[in-house]
Amino acid sequence: MLVTKNIFDTLVDYKKENTEIEPSLATEWKHSDDGKVWTFTLRDGVKFHDGTEFNADAVVFNFERMMDKKNPYHTGGEFDYFPGQFGGFKGEPSAVIKQVKALDKTHVEFTLNIPQAPFLANMAMPCFAIGSPEAIKQEKDKFGQKPVGTGPFVFKEWKPNDTITLEKNKDYWLKDEPKLDKLLIRVIPDNTARLTALKAGEIDLMDGLNPSDVKAVQGDKNLQVFFRPSNNIGYLSFNNLKKPFDNPKVRQALSMAINKQAIVDGFFSGLGEPAKNPMPPSLMGYNNDVTDYKNDPEAAKKLLAEAGYPNGFETDFWAMPKARPYMAQPQKIAESIQADLAKIGVKTKIVNMEWTTYLKKTKNGEHPMALFGWTGDNGDPDNFLYVLLDKDNAKPPAANNISLYKSDKVHDLLIKAQTTPDNKVREELYKQAQVIIHEDAPLVPLVHSKPALAGGSNVKGFTPHMTGTDKFIGITIEKK
Repeated sequence: MLVTKNIFDTLVDYKKENTEIEPSLATEWKHSDDGKVWTFTLRDGVKFHDGTEFNADAVVFNFERMMDKKNPYHTGGEFDYFPGQFGGFKGEPSAVIKQVKALDKTHVEFTLNIPQAPFLANMAMPCFAIGSPEAIKQEKDKFGQKPVGTGPFVFKEWKPNDTITLEKNKDYWLKDEPKLDKLLIRVIPDNTARLTALKAGEIDLMDGLNPSDVKAVQGDKNLQVFFRPSNNIGYLSFNNLKKPFDNPKVRQALSMAINKQAIVDGFFSGLGEPAKNPMPPSLMGYNNDVTDYKNDPEAAKKLLAEAGYPNGFETDFWAMPKARPYMAQPQKIAESIQADLAKIGVKTKIVNMEWTTYLKKTKNGEHPMALFGWTGDNGDPDNFLYVLLDKDNAKPPAANNISLYKSDKVHDLLIKAQTTPDNKVREELYKQAQVIIHEDAPLVPLVHSKPALAGGSNVKGFTPHMTGTDKFIGITIEKK
């Protein structure tokens, strides 16, 4: 997503400080009274990095590639985000987008099957950026290895598991941007190793600063700390289709057994708060009236007995192999949860695997229970509740709803919220959905974190975006 954000542009984008929508490749947009037809006026004179022209036909080509499984160029990447944000692929009953049509060179029309309140917010996500049709036709399923967009930086080289090199797009449509001549993205899997590289001057900026290292960095005159606005959820997912997790009483009991405050205190160094809902408090529609399950092992044992497990049970417990913004020390957090569950007779075996495999297998629903999390893409509650917990997204092998939770009541509320333009009505619908989700307990919301990044004191103009994906424009590095 980070690389995509800097090579490509979307039709609309988020403002630097928040998720309000601003122009990008589209300068203007309007919609019909019923919200089903959106017309975008495109920026004229923009070129792709290969010199070909950006126009309405290019937009149509890209969306047909994304949305139509039968399209010959629906290859070269996984399009999991498309059904996640737009209900389904072309022709599927839940699909939001019906048709994309070029009206002329600079006007493109999207026709929707149903109105979608977060439509613009979704369109700004980097996974819906516009690539060069000519490059896609030429590279086919290799396009992801030789990406061509209209963005501020041009792809130059990729050394897998090492570096990605991007260079300044000297013909970028945004005046005087980018200011950096080159963007070198290095793969350093370990947070501590990244900090060592930063201190040594080998890198200028790092993501994933351990919460425990924040004070030390703040005390170093050569470094600075950046805080990304909290817009995430770290959670423990139960596979609702596998025994004993198909029983809501079991899921509720495990929720009671876990000491969330101890996790926050032990592993987030004050840069997190216990979660009770599967969306952050900063978003519209957050239901603060929901009362979290009290950490009560004795009550949890009683509930387990009612569910038919008076002596507990044994299960595998999948733990993420690497730290993420919402899960600072996943292995240690897993061990903490393991100890909590042991107190109520639930014996867990922690299972580890490589990150790509972990993602693939959880999306395929192979786990019994697993640590996971989500950073919001667009500032809309739909991006949390619908993506993570709607039955539309509980479809292996590409399930974003890895809990495979399927509630018709929740689905009806979320679809109504998607198709209602009035935010006051949407807020109430989301609050109702959170009450049902809390009672069903398909997952355990653990923590909302405040992610920290670190950089050299000479990095100027950088503001971490709340979506977790940063565009490197407006940034300079002063000579020391």
